[in-house]
Amino acid sequence: QVHLAESGGGSVQAGGSLRLSCAASGDTSVPGWLGWFLQAPGKEREGVATIGTTFGTTYYADSLKGRFTITLNDAKNTVYLQMTSLKPEDTAMYYCARSSELMYERIWSVPGRYSAWGRGTQVTVST
Repeated sequence: QVHLAESGGGSVQAGGSLRLSCAASGDTSVPGWLGWFLQAPGKEREGVATIGTTFGTTYYADSLKGRFTITLNDAKNTVYLQMTSLKPEDTAMYYCARSSELMYERIWSVPGRYSAWGRGTQVTVST
């Protein structure tokens, strides 16, 4: 069992930056993927980015590539999401998730492939 805890959310003006963190505890020794998803009110959860714990392979949502960067600490138990040039449309609840399944370009953003989820951290971007 893996427990995930997000932090770092908050309110920021458009153009600003935030860094989200997600600490994984429990059985994190199994190779897998740590990902970030967002869910805006009334919308489905969508993938932001994911990173493999073995080789550091990353996948990003095309619409966010270049503004958001996902990284993993050396202990491979904390994943970060650096968000820059934030826009009001980035406002959402951001969730951390972990998967032990095989990932590739076409499926990494499917929420059902992740078995552990954090409770989320709110990001609000104002004009």
